[in-house]
Amino acid sequence: MPAVHYESYTQARAHLKDILDAADEGRVATVRRDSGRAAVVDVERLRHYLSLVCPSKAEVVAEAGGWSVFLPGLPLAADGASFDDAMEEMVQVLREYAEDWQDRLRTAPNHEGNWGLVQLIALSDDAQLRAWLVGAAR
Repeated sequence: MPAVHYESYTQARAHLKDILDAADEGRVATVRRDSGRAAVVDVERLRHYLSLVCPSKAEVVAEAGGWSVFLPGLPLAADGASFDDAMEEMVQVLREYAEDWQDRLRTAPNHEGNWGLVQLIALSDDAQLRAWLVGAAR
């Protein structure tokens, strides 16, 4: 089946099942609204793709009887008494960052380029984020 494109959200609303079916099958599905166009994609496909193009590059360091995790280039770090504690904390740090990005950081010059990371965080559950952090997200 071909891609589906709708030139208005009214038209798209009338064909919502077709749009969702296309997204589920991995086909292109778009909706035009005013001068913009939006794509509808399957969450798992998008999450998997983002995990590939946004590798975590997390660095984990054992120090002072505990563990520290940080993401170079981002103001994100976590500590824990054990490796698992540090990873659990980092997942929460990522969640807080995604929330802050949605609320106010998305327009800050040093954060606006983190759209893909924020989408990955929002589309992942905690186990998926942990796997992404340790490099096992594939």
